[in-house]
Amino acid sequence: MPATTLNPLRRDTTMGITCLIAGIAVFSVQDLILKLISSAYPLYEAMILRSLTAFPILLALVHWNGGLRSLITPRWGRMVGRGLIMFSAYASYYLALAALPLANTVALYFGAPLFITLMSVTLMGEHVSVRRWIAVLTGLIGVLAMVRPNSDLFDWAALLAVWAGLAYGGAMVGARKLGTHHTAAALAFYGNGVFLCCAALMALVFSDGTFANESHKSLGFLLRGWVAPTGHDLFLMMGCGVIAAVGLTLLTQAYRVAESSVVAPFEYTAMVWGVIYGWVFWNDWPDTTGWIGIFIIVASGLYVLYRERIEKRAAS
Repeated sequence: MPATTLNPLRRDTTMGITCLIAGIAVFSVQDLILKLISSAYPLYEAMILRSLTAFPILLALVHWNGGLRSLITPRWGRMVGRGLIMFSAYASYYLALAALPLANTVALYFGAPLFITLMSVTLMGEHVSVRRWIAVLTGLIGVLAMVRPNSDLFDWAALLAVWAGLAYGGAMVGARKLGTHHTAAALAFYGNGVFLCCAALMALVFSDGTFANESHKSLGFLLRGWVAPTGHDLFLMMGCGVIAAVGLTLLTQAYRVAESSVVAPFEYTAMVWGVIYGWVFWNDWPDTTGWIGIFIIVASGLYVLYRERIEKRAAS
């Protein structure tokens, strides 16, 4: 069928889903790289090198998609605010990634739709159906199975992964609202600028190694002093800049052109990459409890998103 005969809404939905699946696949490579280097380098070093590499790429994307004037906007404060939320999400996620198996980190991160539903009721007074409540409560059981709060296997880094999902969800809602006025490239450019500034501030505090603490993998990744990278590792960290530029643009574009309730379920494709990379590179394979938790979280999250879409259609 010729493209000109496609329904515009369908075209936007298809584009959104395609962009999101591609963005998740791209970002999964960055997860792999950052976990590989987390035992030798600090997080802020990787984020600085990544952001510096991403800047010219994002600038070219902005020029190509809307022009450089699109960066001048009275809504710059909101763009920066969204960038800060994104930084909180990604920093927490990567710190958790240093200590937890890749598949576990990804699974806990995707408990976000459950917590967002709870917040929509308690903070915004939204109505949630009984079916969604059941799905949320079931999903929380899956989260507890993964976190294991009363077990010797509990690791506080798991809470970082949960927070990362919450913050990321808020940032993507912001992308949907700001996307009516700004391109995905402009949003990604502002986000990258915030990442660089925040990482530079962290470097000012931690780069001399005064606060270095290797008692926990996440603390080591956060507080370690600056380490001169080898050529190979420098290439990997700069490669994250290319990944970030492309991935941020794809994910932002996905939520910009399509309804979040439609494209969000496809974020769960990250679980596939998490399991594959964890098994291939670290021989990490979830135990029985882990698999049960993963299944419950994914199934509940998908059902919550599905019911949200159905209820929105019914309300409209």
